[in-house]
Amino acid sequence: MPNIFDGQMLKKIIISGANNLENNKKMVDDLNVFPVPDGDTGTNMSMTINAAARDLLSRDDASVSVISDFIAASSLRGARGNSGVILSQLFRGFSRGLKGLHTVNTIQLAAALKAGNDTAYKAVMKPTEGTILTVARETATYAVEIADETTDILEFAEKVVAKARETLNKTPDMLPVLKQANVVDAGGMGLVVILEGAVSALKGVEITATNPLVYENTQKRSIAIDTDIIKFMYCTEFIITKKSLNYSVTPFRAAIEQKGDSMLVIEDADIVKVHIHTNKPGFVLEQAVKIGDLSNIKIDNMKLEHSETIANEPTKAEPQKEYGIVAVASGEGLEQIFADVGVDGMIKGGQSMNPSTEDILKTVDEINAKNIFVLPNNKNIILAAGQVNELTDKTVIVIPTKTIPQGIGAVLAFDNSASIDENIDNMTVPISQVKTGLVTFAARDSEFDDMHIKSGDIMGMEEDKITVLGDNPNDVAKQIIAKLVDKDSYVITIFYGEDIENDIAESLSNEIGALYPKCDIMVHNGGQPLYYYIISVE
Repeated sequence: MPNIFDGQMLKKIIISGANNLENNKKMVDDLNVFPVPDGDTGTNMSMTINAAARDLLSRDDASVSVISDFIAASSLRGARGNSGVILSQLFRGFSRGLKGLHTVNTIQLAAALKAGNDTAYKAVMKPTEGTILTVARETATYAVEIADETTDILEFAEKVVAKARETLNKTPDMLPVLKQANVVDAGGMGLVVILEGAVSALKGVEITATNPLVYENTQKRSIAIDTDIIKFMYCTEFIITKKSLNYSVTPFRAAIEQKGDSMLVIEDADIVKVHIHTNKPGFVLEQAVKIGDLSNIKIDNMKLEHSETIANEPTKAEPQKEYGIVAVASGEGLEQIFADVGVDGMIKGGQSMNPSTEDILKTVDEINAKNIFVLPNNKNIILAAGQVNELTDKTVIVIPTKTIPQGIGAVLAFDNSASIDENIDNMTVPISQVKTGLVTFAARDSEFDDMHIKSGDIMGMEEDKITVLGDNPNDVAKQIIAKLVDKDSYVITIFYGEDIENDIAESLSNEIGALYPKCDIMVHNGGQPLYYYIISVE
């Protein structure tokens, strides 16, 4: 094996690692300790690294510096869940460690792995031992220790991966919850799977995925237009010459697609061809200049049946407001509730559907406000949300809500006339004051805290701890509420999911009302998947 490798070998390594994880993501998912149906560490990590792998298919750069920069940028935008964000940070630090290098040797590779670990640790406020971070740290430390012992890249890589696997096998001894469940850490396993796929590529055996990677096709939206009643007046066309070949047009496409129809956005090398029917051509052009220089601008008024060409200077935008709020939720009812209390932008997601950093960025950029408060409403989305501030000119403030009730409480505490710091203080209060209960089902057999859980059991959770088992959602909900209510409780809110009929939810409401006559009982159709009930006690 050579003593160095270049950017094209790095490309092969990443794609092979991504494919190996794609092929084994269900195995990684199944390692999650909690048997709830949102154990998706493998899926999140796979989607994160595949965001980079897909983009790499068209890259022919020979420099490891250029390729690693591309991997870092793509994985950050595609990062999903805590595990995905941590993986993207490993790539980000790795890229910094390779800055300016055309090829890499064992000493440089070890230093880059160490830089990746350092960056990932900085991204997590309270690192937990026995997780992917531990595997990454021990692996990087060992790599630095042995880097000067061998110049052979393959020999070095095999030793490093063996150390990663060894550390992974020790994670149950570091984290009691893993030992109790008799599993290794899922995130650590995902990292090992990626590294093993990378080593396979170094050996000359590039792993392919069951579903091969393909280019993302940009296709015209086929939307019929009523010629008698034209909803969008201006046929707008232009060409963008990109400032950077690496610039993604995805945020631009997302920003304008709700502003019209008959949209066509085609990217070809350093130019982007745009066509859209819209009532806000000025807004479309303002979004476009973020990508590059505009030319061939043509705007036709279709109602008046004549053409008008405007200058390259975009029309004046509507004034920005001071604040905007973005929330993450899944379920038509929950989304409507957030809209009713003043949320400007909704992102579909939550349990088992962690939105990526780019998903959150799209919504942030669509809101015409200087300062955006983001409510993740799920602990696995907080880290991804935290990366958005680096990708936009707006000020993004993440309120670390972990549940839907906390998120709703945060919106209600928002004051449009208050300062950013005052709103942070006010919106953070519900995180500690609102108690959340969840009723869901077990996705598989498991044992947790001396509880023998069978697949299909109805589980009641206080925050993220399983405390009740049963076979009826209403019975389990009543037991969970009994655990959450105390002498200071005054409001009980029940959000019922897509699998609960209205009369069943009303029956639960009536029983709860009789049990706790001093509390106000509110019931809403949340429409959320996976969870029969989301319960808030204030």
